[in-house]
Amino acid sequence: MRLVVRLGGSVVASPVNTELMGKYAELMKTVKAKGHKVAVVVGGGAMAREFIAFAKDLGLDMQAQDEIAISVSRLYAQLFLKRLGEAACNRVAITLDDMAQCLGMGKIAVMGGLKPGITTDAVAALVAERVDADLMVKGTDQEGVYDKDPKTNADAVKLDRLTFDDLPKIFGGSVHKAGIHQIIDPEAIQVLKRHHVKLVVVNGFKPENVLAAVNGEKVGTLINYD
Repeated sequence: MRLVVRLGGSVVASPVNTELMGKYAELMKTVKAKGHKVAVVVGGGAMAREFIAFAKDLGLDMQAQDEIAISVSRLYAQLFLKRLGEAACNRVAITLDDMAQCLGMGKIAVMGGLKPGITTDAVAALVAERVDADLMVKGTDQEGVYDKDPKTNADAVKLDRLTFDDLPKIFGGSVHKAGIHQIIDPEAIQVLKRHHVKLVVVNGFKPENVLAAVNGEKVGTLINYD
């Protein structure tokens, strides 16, 4: 299986959780040892949004704000890559070709942000498209996708299975903003749907959920193209 893991900044970087990051590194090595090809895209979390705020205070435009956020995500990606050691390539990928080349070497590929104007969700989806992934798993700060925001609605219901066509009705909005924070970015949805890549959204504070998704177990929310 070709697997893309979207490791949310809200999970490992808000605040920085080095213990959890270490657990994910060991888990990714375990998944690789089972014969899977693994690519990981790491988000910038609260620190990225903090630096976006600094950029705004300095009067910088949206592109500059995104560039700052990308730098933060790449710093977290480098931390994660170094923790992986020999199992990973020797540097953080900065292009989709870098990711594909790293996987072709039999290593775990790691990336942060890619370019201004797209979130790390969309980056992960583009990686999935580029390497012809079978599955993308996103670790978030929720148990999966809900019919409404569970943080502000006590009656929110977790949805076990959805199609990509269902998602816009739940989320609404399709305009990119620097530092956007939502369960899955609209642009990522379109890429995954176009390339028929399954997505599983899980509670990222439990790394074992990623392994469960890889093994086809019922966990989080499965989002498919039909």
